[in-house]
Amino acid sequence: MKIAETVTFGGSGLERFAELRGDPVALELAKTHPRSSAIVFWRGKPLLEDTAKGRLLARLPLNHPLLAETAPDHFFLGKEDGAAVFAQDLAGWTPPDQDTAILNSFLDRSEQHHPALPETFRFAELRAVMTRLSPRDAELAASARALLNWHATHGFCAVCGARSASAKAGWQRDCSSCGAHHFPRTDAVVIMLITHGNSVLMGRSPGWPEGMYSLLAGFIEPGETIEAAVRREVWEEAGVRVGQVDYLGSQPWPFPSSLMLGCRGEATSREITIDPLEIEDAMWVTRDDMLEAFAGRHPKLLPARKGAIAHFILSNWLADKLE
Repeated sequence: MKIAETVTFGGSGLERFAELRGDPVALELAKTHPRSSAIVFWRGKPLLEDTAKGRLLARLPLNHPLLAETAPDHFFLGKEDGAAVFAQDLAGWTPPDQDTAILNSFLDRSEQHHPALPETFRFAELRAVMTRLSPRDAELAASARALLNWHATHGFCAVCGARSASAKAGWQRDCSSCGAHHFPRTDAVVIMLITHGNSVLMGRSPGWPEGMYSLLAGFIEPGETIEAAVRREVWEEAGVRVGQVDYLGSQPWPFPSSLMLGCRGEATSREITIDPLEIEDAMWVTRDDMLEAFAGRHPKLLPARKGAIAHFILSNWLADKLE
């Protein structure tokens, strides 16, 4: 798809300057630039600022008092207009009267305000605001969220079990015990538009809001091609055979650390037999019904989440823009 990179988190041309990650002198010098900044996260939520231009990913100067409360590591994301951008985690802060049930819900719409910041600054769930961010803000937020999550969940060496330490400006973890190096994890996932005639195969997972269906998806296994993963996942989840498979585009999905590989496939069978351990339901949806769902007029079917590659692919299928 020629328009594939317009998907949310699809990339904004951020200059990452990977060559600086192993240069501590250059990184310290970058921190002294008057316009260098930090984007801050709390429990995976980016700090946003409400402005006259809309909601933006907040960028705090590196001498802001709030940063004294963050974890000590500065994770270097790249440069904007010559100034460095870092990611930092406000892991130790606990807002008063926080409802943990809301934080763990399917879509957390709660927002948190830190007393060291003006009221226009709030921490918000990225999935709830991703479609309102600029491409640059979305790329920075996705990169930082995935990187911070990796560090939070990979603090010990996978070789010997000793505690590891952040290195290369956050893009590596080193084990001083056995000398092993570890790198940020990205999980490859196929997500597929499977069609049969004028219908598309849709499925839903347990716990999703009533009426919510999306494209089938699944992790690629070791030793498997993208095409083979598409055919296997569709067969395992829905009992449908797939013939021709074509690649459409990709989307970084930092929930927590996936790369969604969008594909289209032609079904060679139509009968559905779901695996209840994989999905709760699957069904064929006609183009007319999907148009009604996207318009909010379908009595039972909700469209895929805006901002997700499933919504992007389906909307372009409806518009006959798949290439």
